[in-house]
Amino acid sequence: MLSITKFIVASILTCALVGASSLSAKPQAKADIKALLITGGCCHDYNEQRDIIPMAVDMNSKLKVEWTIVHQRTDAFDGTLELYKSPDWAKGYDVVVHNECFAAIRDVDYMKGIVAPHRAGVPAVMVHCAMHSYRIDEWRELCGVSSVRHGPHHAFEVQITNAEHEIMRGLTNWKTPKGELYFIDKVYPTMTQLAQSKSDKTGALHPNVWVNEFGPNKTRVFATTIGHHNETMLQQQYMELLTRGLLWAAGKPVAESIQQN
Repeated sequence: MLSITKFIVASILTCALVGASSLSAKPQAKADIKALLITGGCCHDYNEQRDIIPMAVDMNSKLKVEWTIVHQRTDAFDGTLELYKSPDWAKGYDVVVHNECFAAIRDVDYMKGIVAPHRAGVPAVMVHCAMHSYRIDEWRELCGVSSVRHGPHHAFEVQITNAEHEIMRGLTNWKTPKGELYFIDKVYPTMTQLAQSKSDKTGALHPNVWVNEFGPNKTRVFATTIGHHNETMLQQQYMELLTRGLLWAAGKPVAESIQQN
């Protein structure tokens, strides 16, 4: 399999790295969407996934997305980001992608500060271990579910349960090459399931793709627990799904904005 670096070189990708100088001095076309990707933490290959997610969207979206990437380079469960300590941490972004794994933080005020911009209306995309992070009720309400555990690693079929939703329209079931199915213990009434998969361990079906309306502003949230392994993230079906979810969360018309591959 080609390295992620080769994938990146093969795609046209604009990434603004926090604290880094611009990659190009050439004038850039105005972005249709300004996206903030936050990543890092325990148990996942965030060094590669920080590149896979923008690449996937760039390959599958007709709209230009300008990325800012904040990567907390730690394997700790309790790592904190300086960014989150500012009340304006999400200001200026059309959507925030959370692909992080920090499940052992105990500072409740810090965690409520992460939720606050989303409660105020900043859309979110929640990927995999984001659902296991920041274990307070406010964060779970943002995610739309409560989950604290997963089954053994195994490939699974992604079974679409809401084919008429704007995000899923035209997609068909697919099987992941690898997987880590999160067990969903609670579903909030604001959550709408889009797909599910069966656990090899228990035989139970668990939601693994959904949308959520969070807070008084009914903030758009797209979430998927799929995405532990890079091989799964690099599937065309997954990359298109993630792109569709981001477009929807940012309030863009999905059908008109997605590349037809």
